[in-house]
Amino acid sequence: MIPTITVFERSPDGGRGLARDTRVRWALEETGQAYAVRCVSFRAMKQPAHLALHPFGQIPTFEEGDLALFESGAIVLHLAHRHPGLLPDDPDARARAIAWMFAALNTVEPPILEREQTPYAVGDRPWCAELLSILDDRVRARLSQLSAHLGRSEWLDGAFSAGDLMMVSVLLRLKSLALLDEFSNLGSYVARGEDRPAYRRAFAAQLLANTQKQPPV
Repeated sequence: MIPTITVFERSPDGGRGLARDTRVRWALEETGQAYAVRCVSFRAMKQPAHLALHPFGQIPTFEEGDLALFESGAIVLHLAHRHPGLLPDDPDARARAIAWMFAALNTVEPPILEREQTPYAVGDRPWCAELLSILDDRVRARLSQLSAHLGRSEWLDGAFSAGDLMMVSVLLRLKSLALLDEFSNLGSYVARGEDRPAYRRAFAAQLLANTQKQPPV
């Protein structure tokens, strides 16, 4: 049975690959799985039918047979467990890859999201510039730690894994800022992720969904 994922009818990022369905698309492409897409409007996301799939009224969701999942990290982990290509066979390496998935979502992404959203939330306040400087330092501290771990390695822990997929997805949110430029190895790391054929297919699919007329649900 081909799984179905839900995506924005029109993504707020205009198809730049920052919407969280891109992570799921990427995982499906890495594991060679076909999938169907159902576009939902912002109005439909708050309706009972979608809330039955995602209690918080967001995207993506994942449906396959009787299984319905929400949260991009949970969906990617499910795919990584179910299909080869995203987790190592060695149990210890597998555990470390999963740890990097959690690190991406719980340690690295929160300060990046706060920095990203603050100008929209309080950009007109006189103290916003000072707050942004503080938030830049928080993000910079996390990037410094991540850069130190990565060093000259190609990926976070041996071969490419779901941990790298999630980390690159998170770091992509910094492309509009100069912070990533301060860490050349992280910039190269993100570029390697973007250069993977599976990522390019996922990005193209997400972009196409935002440039074609989609019938809203």
